[in-house]
Amino acid sequence: MKFILTLLTSFVFYFVNAQIYMPKFDLQGHRGARGLRPENTIPAFLLAIDSGVTTVELDLAVTKDKQLVVSHEPWMSAAICLQPSGAAIRAADEKKFNLYQMNYDQVKNFDCGSKGNQKFPEQLKMKVSKPLLAEVIIAIEDHIRSYTQYEVDYNIEIKSSPEGDNKLHPKPEEFSDLVYNLVDQYLPLERVVIQSFDFRVLKYWHEKYPAVRLAALVENTRSIDSNLKELGFTPSIYSPYFELLDKEKVQYLQRQKVRVIPWTVNDVADMRKMLQYGVDGFITDYPNRATQLGLGIKRKL
Repeated sequence: MKFILTLLTSFVFYFVNAQIYMPKFDLQGHRGARGLRPENTIPAFLLAIDSGVTTVELDLAVTKDKQLVVSHEPWMSAAICLQPSGAAIRAADEKKFNLYQMNYDQVKNFDCGSKGNQKFPEQLKMKVSKPLLAEVIIAIEDHIRSYTQYEVDYNIEIKSSPEGDNKLHPKPEEFSDLVYNLVDQYLPLERVVIQSFDFRVLKYWHEKYPAVRLAALVENTRSIDSNLKELGFTPSIYSPYFELLDKEKVQYLQRQKVRVIPWTVNDVADMRKMLQYGVDGFITDYPNRATQLGLGIKRKL
């Protein structure tokens, strides 16, 4: 009898917590909350969590001293970054500021928040540097423990391409091992997703780290079957540009037990359309807009 009661109690606990921590719809904050705070920075990630996301989405680059830095480009983008002196970076020169040729002590002196981003007029300007992945995880986990009281997943994009190997980043094997070894120190693997447009990365993780969920990022117009054939296995998640989707494609993937999480869905009208298609989640620069539709975590105040 005691065993049965314990089993029932465990089931109820799991069920209740599943409703809290593992909602059916996965609301992902793109680069944190890029529409509201400087992208891929700790303030952006913390705001995303406070806005109710269930997953924080971020990008990685590698420095000369093999540090994993959270950055969309493997260089200092002229659109959002300033030199340590405060001087602007010319668009024609931005790739000269190659993160893979700089130690992190150099990278952290660049200001990638004060300039703002013309594409996101609601974004708050603030002086902030590109953080290390370890710093981001520590800040998020501290915020969870002290404030929000619910865990989020991490959707980590490995930014690589054959053309960039050993020029802008390590080859996929070394890049991936750096990521795995760091993440494994800080997080349970069930809270981690690795995504990439570079299918070499996903194939490597599928073979070497099969316990980690993988997301295939897609922006081409080839068929789903063509992309999955190239990948060579069925991923946990298929993440296309949202305008490439329709309801039939979503249902086709879901019949194969693949979750569909498109990017980057910012307009409320597009969010409603994705919901009508039945997607399993979406990635957005404006998680606050999505929570107004009743999505994400409802934190008790």
